[in-house]
Amino acid sequence: MRRPTPLPTPEEPPRRAAADRGGSARGAASDSAPALAPEAQRREIPARASASRRRSSEPAAAEETAPIPEWIDDAPLFAPEPLRPVDREAVPVDAPAEPPGEAEPTVRLGDVWRSARARRRAIRSEVRRFTVRQRRRRIVWLSVIAAVVLLIAASIGSAYSPLFAVQRVDVVGTSQLDAQTVAHALSGQIGTPLAAVDESAVKAALVQFPLIETYTVEAQPPHDLVVRIVERTPVGFIQYPSGYSLVDAAGVQLSMSSTPPSGYPALTVSDTSSTAFRALGAVIRALPTQLRSIVTAGSAQTADDVTLTIGGTGTRIVWGSADESAEKAKVLETMMVSRPPQGVHVYDVSSPSAIVVQ
Repeated sequence: MRRPTPLPTPEEPPRRAAADRGGSARGAASDSAPALAPEAQRREIPARASASRRRSSEPAAAEETAPIPEWIDDAPLFAPEPLRPVDREAVPVDAPAEPPGEAEPTVRLGDVWRSARARRRAIRSEVRRFTVRQRRRRIVWLSVIAAVVLLIAASIGSAYSPLFAVQRVDVVGTSQLDAQTVAHALSGQIGTPLAAVDESAVKAALVQFPLIETYTVEAQPPHDLVVRIVERTPVGFIQYPSGYSLVDAAGVQLSMSSTPPSGYPALTVSDTSSTAFRALGAVIRALPTQLRSIVTAGSAQTADDVTLTIGGTGTRIVWGSADESAEKAKVLETMMVSRPPQGVHVYDVSSPSAIVVQ
Protein backbone atom coordinates (compact mmCIF):
# COMPACT_ATOMS: atom_id res chain seq x y z
CA MET A 1 0.00 0.00 0.00
CA ARG A 2 1.36 3.44 -0.96
CA ARG A 3 2.02 5.99 1.83
CA PRO A 4 -0.39 8.99 1.65
CA THR A 5 0.93 12.44 0.91
CA PRO A 6 0.44 14.92 3.84
CA LEU A 7 -1.46 18.12 3.20
CA PRO A 8 -0.06 21.53 4.25
CA THR A 9 -0.98 22.84 7.68
CA PRO A 10 -3.44 25.74 7.64
CA GLU A 11 -1.54 27.61 10.32
CA GLU A 12 1.71 27.82 8.40
CA PRO A 13 0.85 30.71 6.04
CA PRO A 14 -0.15 33.13 8.83
CA ARG A 15 3.00 32.29 10.73
CA ARG A 16 5.06 32.83 7.59
CA ALA A 17 3.36 36.19 7.07
CA ALA A 18 3.95 37.18 10.65
CA ALA A 19 7.54 36.19 10.31
CA ASP A 20 7.83 38.25 7.18
CA ARG A 21 6.24 41.14 8.95
CA GLY A 22 8.56 40.70 11.91
CA GLY A 23 11.51 40.56 9.61
CA SER A 24 10.44 43.75 7.88
CA ALA A 25 9.96 45.46 11.19
CA ARG A 26 13.32 44.30 12.37
CA GLY A 27 14.86 45.59 9.16
CA ALA A 28 13.29 48.97 9.63
CA ALA A 29 14.33 49.10 13.19
CA SER A 30 17.81 48.15 12.28
CA ASP A 31 17.94 50.91 9.77
CA SER A 32 16.75 53.44 12.33
CA ALA A 33 18.63 52.06 15.26
CA PRO A 34 22.09 53.22 16.01
CA ALA A 35 25.07 51.05 15.32
CA LEU A 36 25.61 48.31 17.89
CA ALA A 37 28.64 47.62 19.80
CA PRO A 38 31.04 44.99 18.46
CA GLU A 39 30.07 42.48 21.14
CA ALA A 40 26.38 42.94 20.34
CA GLN A 41 27.05 42.50 16.64
CA ARG A 42 28.84 39.19 17.26
CA ARG A 43 25.85 37.93 19.24
CA GLU A 44 23.39 39.01 16.58
CA ILE A 45 25.14 37.36 13.63
CA PRO A 46 24.55 33.77 14.83
CA ALA A 47 20.94 34.64 15.61
CA ARG A 48 20.45 35.91 12.09
CA ALA A 49 22.06 32.81 10.58
CA SER A 50 19.80 30.50 12.54
CA ALA A 51 16.77 32.50 11.57
CA SER A 52 17.72 32.33 7.90
CA ARG A 53 18.19 28.59 8.14
CA ARG A 54 14.81 28.31 9.82
CA ARG A 55 13.22 30.30 7.09
CA SER A 56 14.78 28.18 4.37
CA SER A 57 13.43 24.99 5.94
CA GLU A 58 9.86 26.30 6.17
CA PRO A 59 7.42 25.71 3.26
CA ALA A 60 6.94 28.13 0.45
CA ALA A 61 5.59 31.67 1.05
CA ALA A 62 1.97 32.24 1.73
CA GLU A 63 1.45 33.84 -1.64
CA GLU A 64 2.85 30.75 -3.36
CA THR A 65 0.60 28.31 -1.43
CA ALA A 66 -2.72 27.41 -3.03
CA PRO A 67 -5.82 28.11 -1.00
CA ILE A 68 -7.21 25.16 0.89
CA PRO A 69 -10.76 24.18 -0.07
CA GLU A 70 -13.33 23.90 2.66
CA TRP A 71 -14.11 20.27 1.92
CA ILE A 72 -10.59 19.32 2.97
CA ASP A 73 -11.57 19.52 6.63
CA ASP A 74 -14.23 16.85 6.19
CA ALA A 75 -12.18 14.62 3.87
CA PRO A 76 -10.16 11.69 5.26
CA LEU A 77 -6.50 12.17 5.80
CA PHE A 78 -5.64 9.74 3.01
CA ALA A 79 -7.54 7.67 0.38
CA PRO A 80 -6.50 3.98 0.19
CA GLU A 81 -5.70 2.69 -3.24
CA PRO A 82 -7.98 -0.20 -4.32
CA LEU A 83 -6.37 -3.66 -4.21
CA ARG A 84 -5.65 -5.46 -7.44
CA PRO A 85 -6.14 -9.25 -7.82
CA VAL A 86 -2.90 -11.15 -8.05
CA ASP A 87 -2.53 -13.94 -10.64
CA ARG A 88 -0.65 -16.58 -8.66
CA GLU A 89 -0.20 -18.80 -11.68
CA ALA A 90 1.31 -16.03 -13.72
CA VAL A 91 3.63 -14.81 -10.94
CA PRO A 92 4.57 -17.62 -8.50
CA VAL A 93 5.41 -16.37 -5.06
CA ASP A 94 8.30 -18.69 -4.32
CA ALA A 95 9.54 -19.07 -7.87
CA PRO A 96 13.18 -18.07 -8.01
CA ALA A 97 14.04 -15.50 -10.54
CA GLU A 98 15.83 -16.92 -13.52
CA PRO A 99 19.18 -15.42 -14.16
CA PRO A 100 19.15 -13.29 -17.26
CA GLY A 101 20.64 -14.78 -20.39
CA GLU A 102 20.40 -18.46 -19.21
CA ALA A 103 18.40 -20.78 -21.58
CA GLU A 104 15.91 -23.45 -20.31
CA PRO A 105 17.54 -26.94 -20.28
CA THR A 106 16.13 -29.45 -22.77
CA VAL A 107 14.71 -32.83 -21.51
CA ARG A 108 15.78 -35.86 -23.51
CA LEU A 109 13.79 -39.07 -23.97
CA GLY A 110 16.67 -41.17 -22.65
CA ASP A 111 16.75 -39.17 -19.42
CA VAL A 112 13.00 -39.70 -18.95
CA TRP A 113 13.35 -43.43 -19.59
CA ARG A 114 16.24 -43.79 -17.14
CA SER A 115 14.35 -41.82 -14.50
CA ALA A 116 11.26 -44.02 -14.91
CA ARG A 117 13.35 -47.17 -14.72
CA ALA A 118 15.07 -45.98 -11.55
CA ARG A 119 11.67 -45.16 -10.03
CA ARG A 120 10.34 -48.63 -10.89
CA ARG A 121 13.41 -50.21 -9.34
CA ALA A 122 12.95 -48.21 -6.17
CA ILE A 123 9.27 -49.21 -5.96
CA ARG A 124 10.11 -52.88 -6.48
CA SER A 125 12.77 -52.68 -3.80
CA GLU A 126 10.30 -51.20 -1.31
CA VAL A 127 7.67 -53.80 -2.16
CA ARG A 128 10.18 -56.62 -1.64
CA ARG A 129 11.25 -55.12 1.66
CA PHE A 130 7.71 -54.92 3.04
CA THR A 131 6.56 -58.36 1.76
CA VAL A 132 9.39 -60.54 3.06
CA ARG A 133 7.19 -62.54 5.48
CA GLN A 134 4.42 -62.97 2.97
CA ARG A 135 6.87 -64.29 0.37
CA ARG A 136 8.40 -66.67 2.92
CA ARG A 137 4.98 -68.08 3.84
CA ARG A 138 4.15 -68.46 0.16
CA ILE A 139 7.40 -70.31 -0.46
CA VAL A 140 6.72 -72.67 2.47
CA TRP A 141 3.19 -73.46 1.28
CA LEU A 142 4.32 -73.95 -2.31
CA SER A 143 7.07 -76.27 -1.13
CA VAL A 144 4.63 -78.36 0.92
CA ILE A 145 2.14 -78.57 -1.95
CA ALA A 146 4.88 -79.49 -4.39
CA ALA A 147 6.15 -82.22 -2.04
CA VAL A 148 2.64 -83.68 -1.66
CA VAL A 149 2.07 -83.60 -5.41
CA LEU A 150 5.39 -85.26 -6.06
CA LEU A 151 4.65 -87.94 -3.45
CA ILE A 152 1.24 -88.69 -4.97
CA ALA A 153 2.67 -88.76 -8.48
CA ALA A 154 5.47 -91.07 -7.37
CA SER A 155 3.02 -93.39 -5.62
CA ILE A 156 0.71 -93.58 -8.61
CA GLY A 157 3.59 -94.03 -11.00
CA SER A 158 5.18 -96.79 -8.98
CA ALA A 159 1.81 -98.52 -8.39
CA TYR A 160 1.23 -98.78 -12.13
CA SER A 161 4.82 -99.68 -12.93
CA PRO A 162 6.32 -103.19 -13.28
CA LEU A 163 7.91 -102.71 -9.86
CA PHE A 164 4.58 -103.78 -8.31
CA ALA A 165 3.47 -106.37 -10.82
CA VAL A 166 1.62 -109.55 -9.76
CA GLN A 167 3.93 -112.53 -9.48
CA ARG A 168 1.90 -114.87 -7.26
CA VAL A 169 -1.84 -115.58 -6.65
CA ASP A 170 -2.85 -116.90 -3.21
CA VAL A 171 -6.31 -118.47 -2.72
CA VAL A 172 -7.60 -118.52 0.88
CA GLY A 173 -10.79 -120.01 2.43
CA THR A 174 -11.37 -123.15 0.35
CA SER A 175 -12.43 -126.42 1.93
CA GLN A 176 -14.33 -128.19 -0.82
CA LEU A 177 -12.52 -126.55 -3.72
CA ASP A 178 -8.91 -127.11 -4.74
CA ALA A 179 -6.97 -123.89 -4.12
CA GLN A 180 -4.42 -124.68 -6.81
CA THR A 181 -7.18 -125.10 -9.38
CA VAL A 182 -8.64 -121.70 -8.49
CA ALA A 183 -5.18 -120.05 -8.58
CA HIS A 184 -4.52 -121.56 -12.00
CA ALA A 185 -7.78 -120.04 -13.25
CA LEU A 186 -6.47 -116.62 -12.16
CA SER A 187 -3.04 -117.02 -13.79
CA GLY A 188 -4.00 -114.43 -16.41
CA GLN A 189 -3.32 -111.69 -13.88
CA ILE A 190 0.37 -112.61 -13.56
CA GLY A 191 2.52 -109.67 -14.70
CA THR A 192 -0.26 -107.10 -14.27
CA PRO A 193 0.44 -104.15 -11.90
CA LEU A 194 -1.40 -104.54 -8.63
CA ALA A 195 -3.31 -101.31 -9.15
CA ALA A 196 -4.40 -102.41 -12.64
CA VAL A 197 -5.84 -105.85 -11.78
CA ASP A 198 -8.98 -106.39 -13.85
CA GLU A 199 -11.90 -107.12 -11.49
CA SER A 200 -14.16 -108.24 -14.32
CA ALA A 201 -11.57 -110.77 -15.49
CA VAL A 202 -11.26 -112.16 -11.94
CA LYS A 203 -15.05 -112.49 -11.69
CA ALA A 204 -15.27 -114.28 -15.02
CA ALA A 205 -12.63 -116.79 -13.86
CA LEU A 206 -14.36 -117.51 -10.53
CA VAL A 207 -17.84 -117.93 -12.00
CA GLN A 208 -16.70 -121.37 -13.21
CA PHE A 209 -16.79 -122.59 -9.58
CA PRO A 210 -20.39 -122.86 -8.29
CA LEU A 211 -19.19 -123.57 -4.75
CA ILE A 212 -17.86 -120.01 -4.47
CA GLU A 213 -20.49 -117.84 -2.79
CA THR A 214 -18.50 -114.62 -2.35
CA TYR A 215 -14.91 -113.52 -2.83
CA THR A 216 -12.65 -110.55 -2.18
CA VAL A 217 -9.43 -109.55 -3.93
CA GLU A 218 -6.60 -107.98 -1.94
CA ALA A 219 -3.35 -106.57 -3.27
CA GLN A 220 -0.38 -107.14 -1.01
CA PRO A 221 2.66 -105.26 -2.30
CA PRO A 222 4.97 -105.79 -3.79
CA HIS A 223 3.93 -108.87 -5.84
CA ASP A 224 1.10 -110.84 -4.11
CA LEU A 225 -2.55 -111.02 -5.13
CA VAL A 226 -4.72 -112.63 -2.41
CA VAL A 227 -8.19 -113.98 -3.23
CA ARG A 228 -10.37 -114.74 -0.19
CA ILE A 229 -13.23 -117.15 -0.94
CA VAL A 230 -16.40 -117.97 1.00
CA GLU A 231 -17.74 -121.29 -0.22
CA ARG A 232 -21.39 -122.17 -0.47
CA THR A 233 -22.70 -124.58 2.16
CA PRO A 234 -24.68 -127.48 0.70
CA VAL A 235 -27.85 -128.17 2.65
CA GLY A 236 -28.92 -131.34 0.83
CA PHE A 237 -29.70 -132.88 -2.49
CA ILE A 238 -32.81 -133.01 -4.61
CA GLN A 239 -33.63 -136.02 -6.71
CA TYR A 240 -34.43 -135.35 -10.33
CA PRO A 241 -35.12 -137.84 -13.13
CA SER A 242 -31.68 -137.03 -14.50
CA GLY A 243 -29.86 -137.54 -11.20
CA TYR A 244 -29.18 -136.02 -7.82
CA SER A 245 -28.50 -132.28 -7.57
CA LEU A 246 -26.55 -130.91 -4.61
CA VAL A 247 -27.92 -127.47 -3.65
CA ASP A 248 -27.26 -124.78 -1.05
CA ALA A 249 -29.72 -122.73 1.01
CA ALA A 250 -30.32 -120.36 -1.89
CA GLY A 251 -31.21 -123.22 -4.24
CA VAL A 252 -28.04 -122.92 -6.31
CA GLN A 253 -27.04 -126.21 -7.87
CA LEU A 254 -23.53 -127.03 -6.78
CA SER A 255 -23.05 -130.36 -8.45
CA MET A 256 -24.94 -133.11 -10.31
CA SER A 257 -24.39 -136.82 -9.82
CA SER A 258 -26.07 -140.10 -10.63
CA THR A 259 -25.85 -141.28 -7.01
CA PRO A 260 -27.00 -139.59 -3.81
CA PRO A 261 -24.18 -137.47 -2.29
CA SER A 262 -23.10 -138.91 1.03
CA GLY A 263 -23.41 -136.84 4.21
CA TYR A 264 -26.29 -134.67 2.99
CA PRO A 265 -30.05 -135.02 3.65
CA ALA A 266 -32.60 -135.59 0.92
CA LEU A 267 -34.83 -132.56 0.44
CA THR A 268 -38.45 -132.73 -0.58
CA VAL A 269 -39.83 -129.43 -1.84
CA SER A 270 -41.98 -128.30 -4.71
CA ASP A 271 -39.63 -125.58 -5.99
CA THR A 272 -36.19 -124.34 -5.00
CA SER A 273 -37.30 -120.74 -5.45
CA SER A 274 -40.23 -121.00 -3.03
CA THR A 275 -40.39 -119.62 0.51
CA ALA A 276 -40.78 -123.17 1.82
CA PHE A 277 -37.37 -124.12 0.37
CA ARG A 278 -35.71 -120.99 1.79
CA ALA A 279 -37.13 -121.79 5.25
CA LEU A 280 -35.92 -125.41 5.00
CA GLY A 281 -32.46 -124.31 3.95
CA ALA A 282 -32.22 -121.78 6.82
CA VAL A 283 -33.21 -124.46 9.35
CA ILE A 284 -30.61 -126.93 8.12
CA ARG A 285 -27.87 -124.30 8.18
CA ALA A 286 -28.80 -123.37 11.78
CA LEU A 287 -28.38 -126.96 13.03
CA PRO A 288 -25.27 -127.75 15.07
CA THR A 289 -22.70 -129.94 13.27
CA GLN A 290 -23.43 -133.03 15.39
CA LEU A 291 -27.19 -132.75 14.90
CA ARG A 292 -26.83 -132.04 11.19
CA SER A 293 -24.80 -135.18 10.67
CA ILE A 294 -27.69 -137.44 11.83
CA VAL A 295 -30.45 -135.70 9.83
CA THR A 296 -31.15 -137.71 6.67
CA ALA A 297 -34.24 -135.98 5.24
CA GLY A 298 -36.10 -132.69 5.29
CA SER A 299 -39.35 -131.48 3.86
CA ALA A 300 -41.52 -128.35 3.85
CA GLN A 301 -44.90 -127.64 2.32
CA THR A 302 -44.95 -124.04 3.56
CA ALA A 303 -42.58 -121.70 5.34
CA ASP A 304 -44.16 -122.67 8.70
CA ASP A 305 -44.14 -126.39 8.13
CA VAL A 306 -40.52 -127.58 8.26
CA THR A 307 -39.98 -131.20 9.24
CA LEU A 308 -36.71 -133.11 9.67
CA THR A 309 -36.03 -136.86 9.92
CA ILE A 310 -33.31 -138.55 11.96
CA GLY A 311 -31.74 -141.52 10.22
CA GLY A 312 -31.59 -144.96 11.78
CA THR A 313 -34.60 -144.52 14.05
CA GLY A 314 -36.86 -142.52 11.70
CA THR A 315 -37.66 -140.02 14.45
CA ARG A 316 -39.41 -136.90 13.11
CA ILE A 317 -38.58 -133.37 14.29
CA VAL A 318 -41.41 -130.87 13.89
CA TRP A 319 -39.56 -127.58 13.53
CA GLY A 320 -42.24 -125.20 12.36
CA SER A 321 -40.91 -121.92 10.94
CA ALA A 322 -37.29 -120.80 10.68
CA ASP A 323 -37.78 -118.27 13.49
CA GLU A 324 -35.77 -118.84 16.67
CA SER A 325 -33.84 -121.68 15.00
CA ALA A 326 -30.84 -121.30 17.31
CA GLU A 327 -33.01 -121.53 20.44
CA LYS A 328 -34.90 -124.52 19.03
CA ALA A 329 -31.65 -126.34 18.23
CA LYS A 330 -30.35 -125.77 21.75
CA VAL A 331 -33.58 -127.08 23.36
CA LEU A 332 -33.62 -130.12 21.02
CA GLU A 333 -30.05 -131.10 21.93
CA THR A 334 -30.93 -130.95 25.64
CA MET A 335 -34.07 -133.06 25.13
CA MET A 336 -32.22 -135.66 23.05
CA VAL A 337 -29.80 -136.20 25.91
CA SER A 338 -32.61 -136.93 28.35
CA ARG A 339 -34.84 -138.65 25.82
CA PRO A 340 -32.73 -140.35 23.11
CA PRO A 341 -34.23 -140.75 19.63
CA GLN A 342 -34.33 -144.56 19.98
CA GLY A 343 -37.41 -144.34 22.19
CA VAL A 344 -39.01 -141.27 20.66
CA HIS A 345 -41.16 -140.96 17.52
CA VAL A 346 -41.60 -137.16 17.40
CA TYR A 347 -39.77 -134.09 18.79
CA ASP A 348 -42.03 -131.01 18.47
CA VAL A 349 -39.91 -127.86 18.96
CA SER A 350 -42.15 -125.46 17.05
CA SER A 351 -42.56 -123.69 20.40
CA PRO A 352 -39.16 -123.76 22.15
CA SER A 353 -40.69 -122.78 25.49
CA ALA A 354 -43.01 -125.82 25.46
CA ILE A 355 -41.34 -128.77 23.73
CA VAL A 356 -43.44 -131.88 23.09
CA VAL A 357 -42.00 -135.39 22.95
CA GLN A 358 -44.01 -138.37 21.67
